[in-house]
Amino acid sequence: MANVAITGAGRGIALELVRQHVAQGDRVYALARDPKGAQALNALAADSSGLLTVHAMDVADDASVKAGAASTGEEPIDILYNVAGVTGVVAPELESADWAQFDQAIEVMIKGPLRVLQAFLPRMQAGSKVMNITSQLAASTWPYGGFYSYVAAKAGLNRMMRSVAIDLKGRGIVVGLIHPGYVQTDMGGAGADITPQESATGVRTLAEGWTLDKSGDFYRWNGEIHPW
Repeated sequence: MANVAITGAGRGIALELVRQHVAQGDRVYALARDPKGAQALNALAADSSGLLTVHAMDVADDASVKAGAASTGEEPIDILYNVAGVTGVVAPELESADWAQFDQAIEVMIKGPLRVLQAFLPRMQAGSKVMNITSQLAASTWPYGGFYSYVAAKAGLNRMMRSVAIDLKGRGIVVGLIHPGYVQTDMGGAGADITPQESATGVRTLAEGWTLDKSGDFYRWNGEIHPW
């Protein structure tokens, strides 16, 4: 049984990761910005025989991250999934930009994962894993424009976590970057390519098999290396 912490757990890929880890008997700490509004997550917790607990955590707020991590107790963390994210501005921003939403993207998708890692790091040890949900839009190989705040945040996350991987390698802690696919979630929409179940299965399989020699690498949910 693994101890698993998952941010953004109220919906989408993260909620499905919660469901799958509980189904295989893992102890799951589900971290959500609005636990009271996460009805599906709370229903899972009620039927989990104590394997799943729900905790408040806004990854854009340092005090909330520290309090949320503290509320999960002191058990070692085997897998931390940084999933929480925002879409940012979809409309063209070449002539103007919504700087408040730009800043929110940075807070949630760059600072947020680092805040969460810092909060749980004292409970991580050799063999622990930090899996970061990123995007194909973060790669220099992405052939389209737009999505300035989103691509900036995800590209920043990728390079920051590559540095984190180098710095944690001596402790035996594994860091991964995963493009989860174009997924049928609130962010991806109903016309996306794959279901949350397909995505989460791929992400979970990758996480469980990730080894230290691949720490800091970037993969697709299906196990293929993602070009940077």
